Amino acid sequence: MPDWTGPADVCEEVEALWRQGRLLATLLAARFATAPADGNKRPEGLEFPYRLRLRAPRASELGSRYDDVRAWLKALEAASRQHSGVGFDVDWQDINTRALGRNRMPTAITLPSIDDALALIGKQGEAGQALVFADAILSRYPALADWVLRKPHQLLNHAGAWRQILDVIGWMAANPRSGVYLRQIDVAGVDTKFIEHHKALLTELLDILLPREAIDETMTGVARFEPRYGLKTKPASIRFRLLDTNIAVANLTDLTVPTEEFAALELAAKHAFIVENEITFLAFPPVADGLVIFGGGYGVDRLASARWLGTRNLLYWGDIDTHGFVILDRLRCYFPAARSLLMDRATLLAHQDHWSLEPAPFTGELERLYAEEHALFDDLRRERLGRGVRLEQERVRFSSACAEIVLQSNATQR
Repeated sequence: MPDWTGPADVCEEVEALWRQGRLLATLLAARFATAPADGNKRPEGLEFPYRLRLRAPRASELGSRYDDVRAWLKALEAASRQHSGVGFDVDWQDINTRALGRNRMPTAITLPSIDDALALIGKQGEAGQALVFADAILSRYPALADWVLRKPHQLLNHAGAWRQILDVIGWMAANPRSGVYLRQIDVAGVDTKFIEHHKALLTELLDILLPREAIDETMTGVARFEPRYGLKTKPASIRFRLLDTNIAVANLTDLTVPTEEFAALELAAKHAFIVENEITFLAFPPVADGLVIFGGGYGVDRLASARWLGTRNLLYWGDIDTHGFVILDRLRCYFPAARSLLMDRATLLAHQDHWSLEPAPFTGELERLYAEEHALFDDLRRERLGRGVRLEQERVRFSSACAEIVLQSNATQR
């Protein structure tokens, strides 16, 4: 096929204008025009008549490809608004050539109006929907006018949900920083899953509509939606096992409690171990006056408020990899006397057959490791022992682990 602008090319260019939001932005601006209020860039509007690209035959092709040119002209004219009643106009000009004499050739292709553009690609219905949604939104919240014009396709992306979305916004505006769970937002047709699914959109709109004092701007991202707007979140919890029945709590040895309650427990244990693997946690051997905490990786931050741990013989057993040492370093932010367990060079080398690959090693600096720990960490991050060397704690022989646990539980803190 000749590389000249045909009806399909015209439709493709107009479809691109639709995908870019420029058609919708133009349509909405005509109804709800405002000056940009927040400096955010809107899709560039269109002025009609709008001129489209035209690739026409070169003069040399008029004679050499005469039949192709005639077929192209016929198809373009048949698809134009002059014949179909809607769509694009073709501007024509008569030209004279020595070989072919007088011929009519296109000089421009234009869209007379936005209605013609929408009809050409069959988007009248969706455009009409967008107008209805925009009217519903702005009749309640005029301050969202700039957002509507900046993100016109969002109107259609959330079709069928706008009534509930606006009602949720209304409830949160009337109850700023309410301190309730999502489940307690009392809006007809809205449940927790609805809000979870629309958090990103709600964040955009609430940030525009709510007063600054109702927003904690340090809380960013969908995962922090609740604290950003003063809603209650599921409390963080800590799971621990008491390794000596003599210090059991009401005869219970495996407990999970909210972080605040754990911080206030002041358990009678003298030795506290933190591990990362759940099976290791469950299989941890008995230790007189001991407890073991399921750390959950970087979740060690949850232990910060349990200041009483700092007065215990506190040992951290993590994977021997760069991130294991990062977690140990972080733990020492809160508990400087915490010691490592089974995270030494001898343990690593004794289990070489069980090494695995650490996918994304940490290569930064750590300031709270002891000299021998830092030396091993440095070898790991510099890959002196091999690429991405890692020994996960569950791969350490259990008999060796039990022996070291007994030894370390009898040791004094540094």
